[in-house]
Amino acid sequence: MRILTRKPVNGMIRLCTAPLLLVLAGCVVGPKYHPPSPQAPAPQYKESPSQSKETGDWTVAQPADAKLRGKWWEIFNDSELNALEEQLDINNQNIKQFFENFMEARAVVREARAQYFPTLAVAPSFNRSRTSGNLNTAPVNTSGTGTAAKQLQSTVYSLPLEASWEPDLWGKVRNTVHQAQYAAQVSAADLENERLTEQASLAEYFFEIRGQDQLQKIFDDTVAADQKAYDLTRALYEAGIDDQISVVEAETTLQSAQAGATNVGIARAQYEHAIAVLLGQAASNFSIPVKPMTVAPPPIPVGVPSELLERRPDVAAAERTMAQANAAIGIAYAAYYPNLTLTAEGGFESSSFQHWLSWPSRFWSIGGSIPEVIFDAGLRRATVQQYVATYNADLASYRQTVLSAFQQVEDSLAEVRILSKQIQQEQQAVDSAQTFLKLEQARYDTGVDPYIDVLIAQTTVLADQQTLNGLQVQQMTSAVALVEALGGGWDRSQLPSPQQVTQKPAKSETTIKQ
Repeated sequence: MRILTRKPVNGMIRLCTAPLLLVLAGCVVGPKYHPPSPQAPAPQYKESPSQSKETGDWTVAQPADAKLRGKWWEIFNDSELNALEEQLDINNQNIKQFFENFMEARAVVREARAQYFPTLAVAPSFNRSRTSGNLNTAPVNTSGTGTAAKQLQSTVYSLPLEASWEPDLWGKVRNTVHQAQYAAQVSAADLENERLTEQASLAEYFFEIRGQDQLQKIFDDTVAADQKAYDLTRALYEAGIDDQISVVEAETTLQSAQAGATNVGIARAQYEHAIAVLLGQAASNFSIPVKPMTVAPPPIPVGVPSELLERRPDVAAAERTMAQANAAIGIAYAAYYPNLTLTAEGGFESSSFQHWLSWPSRFWSIGGSIPEVIFDAGLRRATVQQYVATYNADLASYRQTVLSAFQQVEDSLAEVRILSKQIQQEQQAVDSAQTFLKLEQARYDTGVDPYIDVLIAQTTVLADQQTLNGLQVQQMTSAVALVEALGGGWDRSQLPSPQQVTQKPAKSETTIKQ
C-alpha cells in the first residue's frame, strides 16, 4: 500500500522549521526536581548501648558501621525460622498483592511512553446505498408537473490508513512518563516495605510461640511440684501430723497451676494460626513443633544514623512520591502552551472491487492544528496550585516519615537495652525466690512454719518465672522490631531505576493466575 503526499515544501522553509521543532522538542516546562536535603543526624544513636552508662547482656554488633544485609533473620541462627521465612516470600498473599500492584504500575509506565509515538489506524469498509425514488428533486416539465427522481445506486470500497501525532513540545508526555516511573518506584518500595513487615511479623509470632512453649514448661514443672506437695500434705494429714487446712491450701495451689497451664494453649494456638495465614496456608493444616525458648537476641548491627535514610523502604517511597508530585506540576504547567496535532490519511477508495487497489483509486489528506485556550476562568492556574500544594504536603509527609524512622530505631534500641538489664534483675529475683522456697519448705518439714508460708513462696517463684519469661519474649520481639526499624536487609540501591521499571516484564509475570 502506498500513501501519497503533497509535493515537498520549499527547502528554505524546511531548513528553518526543522531546528525550531528540535528546540521545541527539548523544552520541558515546570520546576526541576531536587531531592530534599536530609536532616543532619547525630554521629551515634542516643539509645545505643555504647552511648549508655547502663550495663546489660545485650550489645550492638561491631564495627559501628556494620549493617544487616539480605536475609536478616539468619542473624537469629534458628533453622526453623529460616525455613519459615523462605516460605513466606513465596506464599504470602499480601506480598503477592503488592507485587501485582507493582506490575500494574510498570504497565502504566509503558502506557505513558506510548504517547511518544504516532497513532496508526486502518479501517477497511464497504458501503452500498440507493437513493429514494420519491424525492421530489427532478426539474419541473412544461406541463407544470414534477417527475420522479431517478434512483441512484452506489458502492464504495474504502481502505484508509489514518495517522495522528502530537509532538511533545513542552514536555507534557515526558513528565507523564516520569510521573509513571516514579509511581512505579513508589510501588516497588511499598512492596519491599510490605515484605519487611510480613517477615518481621512472622519472626515475632515465632518467638511468641517459643515463649509460650517456655511458659508451658514453667507451668508443667510447677504443676508437678505442686502435685508432690499436695500428695505430701495429704499423707501427713491422714497420718494425723498435719491439719486439713494445709491439704486444702495445697489442693488450691495445684488446681490454680493446672488452670494456668491449660490457658497457655490459647495464645500458642492463635500465634500458630497467624503464622499459617502469613505462609498462605490453612490454619487447620499447619503446626509448629514445641520447643521452649532458651536463647537471647544476638548482637544486631545497627550502623550509624546517617545510613538509615538509605535503608528504609518507606523513606524511599516517601521521597519518590515527592518526585512524582513534582512531575505532576510540570504536566499542569504544559497546559498553558498550545499543542500541535498532526494528522494524515491516505489509502484506496473505489466503487468497483476490481479497481479497489488500483493506482488511480488512491486518496490522501494531511493537516495539523494548534489549539490554544484563551479563557478558562483560572482553571490552569488553580490546577498548578493544586499540584504545588500536593508536592508541599508530600514534602511534609517525607520529613515526618524520616522523623518517625529515627524515633522507631531509638525506641527499639532503648527497649532492647533496658530489657536486657531488667532481665538480669528479674533472673536474680527468680533465684532469690527459689532459695526462699527451699528454706521455707525446710522450715515446714521441721514443723517451724505453717504450710501457708510454703504456699506464698511457691506463688512467688511462679510469678517471678512468668515475669522473666515475658521479659525474654519481649526482648526477642523488640530485637525483631529493631531490625524492622533499621529497614531489614534492604537499601536504596535495590530500588529499581526508571529504566528498569520501563522494561517489559517476563511472560510469566503477566499471565492470569488461577
